[in-house]
Amino acid sequence: MATMLYEHYRDCFHSVSANCTPFVKECFDCSYEENNQKTYGAPMVWIGIYVAAVSLVCSLAMAADAYQGFRQRKLWFPCKFFGLNAASLTLLAVAMKLPVDLSSSMGGKANQLAKLSSTAFMCTIIGNLMPSIGPMDNRDILLNVIAVSILVITILVNVCIQLKTRVISIEGYEAFEAYGVAIEHVIVMFFMLLLLVILSFSALAVPISKRILELKYRDMHKTVSTEEPKESNKSSVEILKDVVRKYWLMAETGSPQFVMACSATSSTSGVICLMVAVLLVEAEVRMWLYFPRAPYCGSDYGWSTIFILWIQSIGVIVGTIAPAFRWFTAVSFKCTKKESNNYRNELKVEGYWIQPLAEWKEIPLLPLRIRNRKCRKLIQNAKNLILNFCTRVQVLIVVASKTVCLISVFVARPILSGLDYCKRLQEKVTRNSTKGSDTEPSVELDLNRYVLRLEGEVDLPERILKNISIAVDRSIQKAKRQQPEKLMELLEKSSGFKGIVEFDSNQVPSLHSEEPPNTWSLPVVTLTSIAISLPNIKSHIAESLLCSVNEGLSYASLIDQTLENIEDWINLKDAANFVWVRVELYRKWLDEDLQRIALKGKTCRENLQRLADIAKDYVMEFLSNVNRGPEHEPLNWPVKVIAANSMYRISQTLLLQHQDNHQSNEELFEKLSVMIADILCACLTNLPGVITRKCFCNAIEKREESVRLAARLLGETEAILNTLQQRELPPLDPNQVAYIDEWRTSIKLTNPSASTLQVFGITTKAL
Repeated sequence: MATMLYEHYRDCFHSVSANCTPFVKECFDCSYEENNQKTYGAPMVWIGIYVAAVSLVCSLAMAADAYQGFRQRKLWFPCKFFGLNAASLTLLAVAMKLPVDLSSSMGGKANQLAKLSSTAFMCTIIGNLMPSIGPMDNRDILLNVIAVSILVITILVNVCIQLKTRVISIEGYEAFEAYGVAIEHVIVMFFMLLLLVILSFSALAVPISKRILELKYRDMHKTVSTEEPKESNKSSVEILKDVVRKYWLMAETGSPQFVMACSATSSTSGVICLMVAVLLVEAEVRMWLYFPRAPYCGSDYGWSTIFILWIQSIGVIVGTIAPAFRWFTAVSFKCTKKESNNYRNELKVEGYWIQPLAEWKEIPLLPLRIRNRKCRKLIQNAKNLILNFCTRVQVLIVVASKTVCLISVFVARPILSGLDYCKRLQEKVTRNSTKGSDTEPSVELDLNRYVLRLEGEVDLPERILKNISIAVDRSIQKAKRQQPEKLMELLEKSSGFKGIVEFDSNQVPSLHSEEPPNTWSLPVVTLTSIAISLPNIKSHIAESLLCSVNEGLSYASLIDQTLENIEDWINLKDAANFVWVRVELYRKWLDEDLQRIALKGKTCRENLQRLADIAKDYVMEFLSNVNRGPEHEPLNWPVKVIAANSMYRISQTLLLQHQDNHQSNEELFEKLSVMIADILCACLTNLPGVITRKCFCNAIEKREESVRLAARLLGETEAILNTLQQRELPPLDPNQVAYIDEWRTSIKLTNPSASTLQVFGITTKAL
């Protein structure tokens, strides 16, 4: 009986177990999958935060460009902080994470809008980046345009897949699926593709336009170099200001970014970006008003989607500023032009738009080693067919862009005319109060002559020319507040140019059969090192001399760089820089502590002799270890040897001058200061030439920066130039003024007594 009961209950247990096991297993598997999904989906929130952070960086960069454009009154907004390069493309690839994500479920309202804001953000960035392709070379343009095209096509394909599979919708809201965000996505995708086409075909015109601008710039440079000032009584400083204005205008209007930003295609891009921004705002407002109860978030990205949505939406608004103002600026330029009824000329396609395609069409496919004549003919015909198609597309884009500009002009002309009339009335009222403004540009200079234009471009309005001239004056005025005051105090000690001859005597025996030539900087550095090594000199006096020389060397080094044979004199220039860094920072000449020498030495003659001996030993040791050859030539000496040779000659010269003389340390220090001042005065007479050379720059990408440096130099040294203008200079050719040895020779020839060493009461005839 017991056995039967046991078998019965055992069978029941097995039966229940067999029926319950699949259910338990299914419950366990569902729980495991849910936990597994949560575990692997947890990082998505951080990925969303990363996307939001990258989008914020892009938005801030576009905001910085917009701020810089307003600040400098450049309403064509050049791309300075956010251009088309590897870094920006990497950021864009990260910022476009949501529209290319096909695996994550994103059914919430914020998620759907975030996808739309990402695509709108991409459109805005393309419109912003368009001027940045101007300064690029052909290879960079090709690579960057291809990279942008790959990214845009990837976004288009992914969004189309999501539209086809209805991933871009809100589950359960049929009305939204039919009339909502999908339509906005289609329109934005069309605009994105259109912007890519405009960017790609605008890039075709860049090489030719740069070539044309380069020729115009060089022709204008010849004109500016040869023309004489209209007013003969103008000071050299005023003439330099006019030169800076001319080159500033040439550099700015000839900038590839300026030309790209003011082109018809860039204006059309601004209109498209403005429409995309309006479309995004409309979609967001309509979403919140008509679908308030739709699910807010419903993806693994969680609450990070909200940050992406708001940051990219703000980025779209901020990023639209630059393209919209470029469009408005181009329209305002055309509104100033006299109204014409010949619309065919307005829609004319200039040659530089299609010239690259025509040149490529004429190039035969010689590198293709195909023996079959029919294949070669087929390939050649295919190439011509493709280029003909591209030419037609280019013409269509340019004509359509000019049509958009023309329509914009018709709409904006009455408004701008009314505003201009009101502005003229206001100027009449305030003309007397602004007549004596310091920043008012020179009115007698016809700046319109120096504007570089491509074919079909309109003249710049007077207000733009005025703004550019005001920018030049402001740059000069700003630099005036940074004048080298310590240097000016030192230069006041100079009354002539005797120090140029006196710092180095022909009586000093040479350590080598050939002496290295002198530069402006090295004698100044050596004399300053000697002055610091003198005993019993108050620290604040020595510190003042160091500050003065430091300011002077910043200009002397610029002048040394303008020497025609500077490539052969690299070691001479580097020697002064090498020594000065150690003198200024550590009070050391090479490895010798100048302050210790000043403390240990009892007399200035003792310190001079010590420095001369140290320098002589350094040079002789080098010459004894070097065989005859290129390294034995003075121009190829190491910088330390060149510096030591300079110290030896100048110290020995001072010792010759100091024989049997009992001048105090303070008097010797003052004499050295006067020598330094004389050398710097002669050196700084080259500043007008340096400023003029800085105005002209061969590299088209660096012209604006170079002319800004010229304006800053002019402002900083205006007082010095006015002082030096009153001095009588030795009779030197323009090519000789930049060389200190030419000054020494000229002064000795014109004034033989200058070759007589007459310092500290001792007279020694120079050999």
